[in-house]
Amino acid sequence: MTGWRINAIPGRGLRRTGEDGFALPLQLSTGGQHRAIADMELTPTEAEQLHAALCYALDGQPPSTDAPECRQAVHYPGGRQRY
Repeated sequence: MTGWRINAIPGRGLRRTGEDGFALPLQLSTGGQHRAIADMELTPTEAEQLHAALCYALDGQPPSTDAPECRQAVHYPGGRQRY
């Protein structure tokens, strides 16, 4: 797939597709030109696995100022922090 890019679409995040599914819209492009928008469909198990993989990949990285609440530091008595 040389030259192909798959990117998240800003402002169009993960959404539920019913009782038991999720969809993440992605933009496909090649040669700098938009070609298509396609949903990456996930089961709840796949979404959990993706969530775990992203948490693992982000471990030790400070959250950005616009990160979701779940990435903000949790302050504990005694000064200990966890993300």
